Amino acid sequence: MSKTRTTLTVDEEVLRAVKVRAARTGKGDSEVIEEALRKELGLDLLDRLWAQSDLSAEEAEALAVEAQHRTRKRPR
Repeated sequence: MSKTRTTLTVDEEVLRAVKVRAARTGKGDSEVIEEALRKELGLDLLDRLWAQSDLSAEEAEALAVEAQHRTRKRPR
């Protein structure tokens, strides 16, 4: 997965907590922040679901399209 450098402005207390978590887990600040963002955005759940799925990409796409069609209102 490619990474992009960015600049964030965060509360000093938040940054301190990031640094403590990083030191306790042996991870870098960026890794702790990315893990927190992935969890908050629900991306970790998607990763876990994909890891457990035995569907091919084509099968997953077909299921997604079918689900979209079922939820759309039918024309009158």
